Amino acid sequence: MAAVAVHVESISKKFSHPVKGVVYAARDVSLSVQPGEFLTLLGPSGCGKTTTLRMIAGFEKPDTGRILFGDQEVTRLSANRRNIGFVFQNYALFPHLTVFENIAYGLQVRGYSAEEIQREVRSVLELVGLPGFERQFPAQMSGGEQQRVAVARAIVIKPQVLLFDEPLSNLDAKLRVQMRTEIRQLQRRLSITTIYVTHDQEEAMAVSDRICVMNAGQIVQVGSAEDLYYRPQNPFVAQFIGRVNMLQGQIQGVKGNRIDVRVLGTTLTVPNTLPQAKEGQNVSVVLRPESIQLVPPTSAPLRGKVLSRTFLGEKAEYLVECQGTNLQVLNIDRGPNLIFQEGIEVGLSFVEDTIALLEVATL
Repeated sequence: MAAVAVHVESISKKFSHPVKGVVYAARDVSLSVQPGEFLTLLGPSGCGKTTTLRMIAGFEKPDTGRILFGDQEVTRLSANRRNIGFVFQNYALFPHLTVFENIAYGLQVRGYSAEEIQREVRSVLELVGLPGFERQFPAQMSGGEQQRVAVARAIVIKPQVLLFDEPLSNLDAKLRVQMRTEIRQLQRRLSITTIYVTHDQEEAMAVSDRICVMNAGQIVQVGSAEDLYYRPQNPFVAQFIGRVNMLQGQIQGVKGNRIDVRVLGTTLTVPNTLPQAKEGQNVSVVLRPESIQLVPPTSAPLRGKVLSRTFLGEKAEYLVECQGTNLQVLNIDRGPNLIFQEGIEVGLSFVEDTIALLEVATL
């Protein structure tokens, strides 16, 4: 089946709260997912991402707006008429059914013959790496194996759209990394249009073609992981995606696609990420921890003092005081002779191409 686009046009969903009154779980949400694309809805708890996913699935009906799969409007269609595959947070496997029976259920409902069901179930078990598991029950399986069964059940019906609601939240950290890789590889192999919900930034960056960041029921920015990390359009995205030092600076000059900005008592030349930058304008400087490089104090004009250091194997996290500001710094440690210890003076240099500017008015 050919991949299909998903278009969400100005959908809203509100609920009545006994204390807060009318609360919008999603408000005027619009987005387009291209055929075969993997798009993730990312945001903190209560931001509206799961409600948006449930409206796309048909489990919730929007109060306003419409939803289309390709050219077909599905806004008022029930979930079982939308040709979707849905992977729930808790897997939602039938505990009294075997793996084969769990996966076969959707095919049986659709009227597949016994021979077709045998063929399709075995094929999809090979695809998710569980051949020979047909007779096991969910309780006999690990969390990762149950997750694979849930994915197999979702894709065996050959859905037009595949939806995931925080599918890895019940797994340990190491298995989460393994499973997110497997989900991404499987999605690429099948080219199914996929919408994925998570609150985990690293997970979103690892699996997605694009990420849709949500806050307070609204979309605040959509883009690739690189766009969101290096070119945030507002302070919420800058602070939610990864760690950041948010500093105050002032533009000293604009030179085409570069800007001279005064920050921390020095002038840096950074990419022009502002629509209408002008000399003398106050700005917020988005400075990632890895954009600061610690060097011997004689190697850079700007100096600071190491307040703390946390060794993390191949890298070290530092807290450095500079010009009265405490900076988060992340550097690769290249052996014990190049480690900067607590209490010493260090020089600071900057990877200027990774620094972004935001208008102060957006704070």
